Amino acid sequence: MKIKTPGTVQGFMEAPGGSRSLFCRVSEQEKCFRFSWKRSRRAVFALGLLVLGGAAPAAIAQSGDLFDFIAPGGRTLLGKLIGQGKVNPDDVLSASRTLPEWRSFLDGPAAALDDIQKDTLAAYLASTMPPAEKNGKTIDTNGIALPRDGRDLIMEYCQSCHIITVVITQERSRDAWLGTMNKPSHVEIDTTRAEREAIADYLVLNGGISIDDVPEELRAGGATY
Repeated sequence: MKIKTPGTVQGFMEAPGGSRSLFCRVSEQEKCFRFSWKRSRRAVFALGLLVLGGAAPAAIAQSGDLFDFIAPGGRTLLGKLIGQGKVNPDDVLSASRTLPEWRSFLDGPAAALDDIQKDTLAAYLASTMPPAEKNGKTIDTNGIALPRDGRDLIMEYCQSCHIITVVITQERSRDAWLGTMNKPSHVEIDTTRAEREAIADYLVLNGGISIDDVPEELRAGGATY
């Protein structure tokens, strides 16, 4: 298991122009992203099964924990703390704090979380709170509408054009991730600025997963895009 130091980034390498992603050519990604996720999800998933060597749909569908190797995002972490009564949602949903202020705020109620999880949650709160001012979509979490976190967003959007392994195995800086999301092939994705920042923050802290820690069904040659 790869151990990451909170906040460290070791750089990255991008494939040369014209290289293929696992599901579509780089030159074709703009077309790919124009598809509605709801409409294209089934088609992409079917194509993914072919890439993965014709794995049986039933076997994949029954693997509920297939993506558990991807660390939980801030929404999930916050939802658990709220559900456990360790965080009062009123103290969070109407607050606007800086990243260091959120990190300090979490030292008490989030004591059970490790440093990466605390940093992940603090970054999520800094980029998405208060949600009324950020205009992002929300997900019902323990009966509370919480903004989507970086993990939610990469699972929803990134897989529409390439396997999630391509994203989660890369170790890049925050500016590099934001740069990618501002490229022509990505700017049409339906995300707000706060959500793009949430994606970048999440991946800086939780990306760079070793291919050895990725389930074999999702390796498909590793990250090449």
